[in-house]
Amino acid sequence: MTQLAKILIGTGLFIALMGVLLWISGNLFSWFGKLPGDIRIERENFVFYAPITSMILVSIVLNLILYIASKIFFK
Repeated sequence: MTQLAKILIGTGLFIALMGVLLWISGNLFSWFGKLPGDIRIERENFVFYAPITSMILVSIVLNLILYIASKIFFK
């Protein structure tokens, strides 16, 4: 099995695990997507949603995780 296949399998298992955890946790993350700075415009036949603040938060968290992982695995 190639290295790329192992990475894809690991990523898929991680995403599935995160989905199960979110499903079990219920409304633990109900605040996500409703932060100040998230834009939501609703009209009669139109809905526009831009989760700007939520995506900035996701970006910061992912950058911290990747930074810590790089320090642990690539000393």
